[in-house]
Amino acid sequence: MMCFPLIKRLGYNAVQIMAVQEHSYYVRFGYHVTNFFAPSSHFGTSDDLKSLIDRAHKMGLLVLMDIVHSHASNNMLDGLNMFDGTDAHYFHSRSKGHRWMWDSRLFNYGSWEVHRFLLSNARWWLEEYKFDRFRFDVVTSMMYTHHGLQIRMETPSGIKDSILAWIKFSVQVPCEITYNGI
Repeated sequence: MMCFPLIKRLGYNAVQIMAVQEHSYYVRFGYHVTNFFAPSSHFGTSDDLKSLIDRAHKMGLLVLMDIVHSHASNNMLDGLNMFDGTDAHYFHSRSKGHRWMWDSRLFNYGSWEVHRFLLSNARWWLEEYKFDRFRFDVVTSMMYTHHGLQIRMETPSGIKDSILAWIKFSVQVPCEITYNGI
């Protein structure tokens, strides 16, 4: 991978891969997951993703997966929404189960089945693809009953510097966004 040597040379020890899970609505940047147990076909094959992670590991880089367990696609034809004919098997029912800002479904974390599903999904990504860590998308949605909506959050000190470092790095690393051909 032509980006990994540059990443190492710049002193980084990890990469985070976003939009890994299969999703059909690409305008949402991969956060409308339709299949939690499949890598996005938009970027390459399953073997391509495994090869990418293997190459990163061979260069001494940790690979973090941006995993989406905070919400799911609202689609009825290609997602979990209404897969059993109801709107509440994995999600809260009615308006409590919809995140209107993102047009997505909210998991019911009080459900044993949801816990089993999401934990088995995380384990599967670790074992099948050898990801090292996760970055959980919208973790406030998983932790609080208000799902982090319309709550003012204080910015921790140092975050501005982190964002500026990320912007500087992203400009320096011109890479294709695919599993294959990187």
